[in-house]
Amino acid sequence: MKVIKIDKNEWASGLEKLRSAYELIGPVKEKFYHAFQSLESGQQPDMDYINTRVSPKYVIYPQSELILECSLNENDEDYKIYKEPEKEYTPKAILGIRPCDADSFSLVRRNFDTEEYKDPYWLRAYASTTFVGLACDQPCPTCFCSSAGSGPYSDNNLDILLADNGDHYLARVLTEKGKKLASAAGWSQEAGDEADQQIEQKKQEAESAIQSSVKTDKLASQSLLDLYDATNAIWEKEAFSCINCGTCTFVCPTCWCFDVQDEVAGKKGYRIRNWDSCMYPLFTMHASGHNPRGTKVDRLRQRFMHKLKYYVDKYENGIQCTGCGRCVQLCPVNIDIRRICNMLNSYDPESCTCEVTAS
Repeated sequence: MKVIKIDKNEWASGLEKLRSAYELIGPVKEKFYHAFQSLESGQQPDMDYINTRVSPKYVIYPQSELILECSLNENDEDYKIYKEPEKEYTPKAILGIRPCDADSFSLVRRNFDTEEYKDPYWLRAYASTTFVGLACDQPCPTCFCSSAGSGPYSDNNLDILLADNGDHYLARVLTEKGKKLASAAGWSQEAGDEADQQIEQKKQEAESAIQSSVKTDKLASQSLLDLYDATNAIWEKEAFSCINCGTCTFVCPTCWCFDVQDEVAGKKGYRIRNWDSCMYPLFTMHASGHNPRGTKVDRLRQRFMHKLKYYVDKYENGIQCTGCGRCVQLCPVNIDIRRICNMLNSYDPESCTCEVTAS
């Protein structure tokens, strides 16, 4: 695995070289928060950011996406025949993505890329994107990535991992996509024999700075029905303050629920996929009027059972969470996935009790 040195004085010129081949996307400050945006000519990503309010999942999975369209002109041969619109999947590079966010695409892929079903829109966008990660040296108090299967220096799902080393980056080039991007930017200086040791030292320091964690070791062995029926011990108490605003689902990098709507404008029909939220009352409303999740207790239980039990049982590969901590930071009523995860992990159906922790 190759490690190269990128002098920060050469960072901007390298990005300018990339612009002819890639659309560059990076963290930019908007008033009080950072967000991932397409970088205009001459604009640099803010590599000193801590984390963004919303994850960059929209780059692969837009919040609103046209998937089919049709003509509503009766004189057209293809009248009312839905077709896929022409789309350009221009090569993109996400610069400075945090390892927890990069990891999230691996978790989400299990839903969009299966043996039975393959989502062409998600897969094409993913294939056209190069992920340049920025290791996290300053984890937030709400971060718990290292106990959620990720980590501040995780290189999972990255093409390049950057480690800030003062006046330069140590760049671990991980894939052929990463090699291609580094070559296009003119970044080729060997970092030297001590680079791997320096990265490992920084990794250990970053991991030791994480103060928050979740326990997941017993989730797989817990009875699904016992956890589902823990209404008095867990679900009613947690749902009491929930206002079903959906903030947790929209900021989450691993939430993938969507709705499909048909819209008409003039002589054209459009089928559009939009992000949706299991926290909304209409999400599971049937055409008959019946709603299997008609109360907020039902909806809150669904959100956490999906991430911490259904996903665990179905994929046998950890929880559906990378520990970014956004939902903990932004929930207006302080519902904390770390607390609920630990409660599910320690739940005893005989006594209807569980371990309640602050984080």
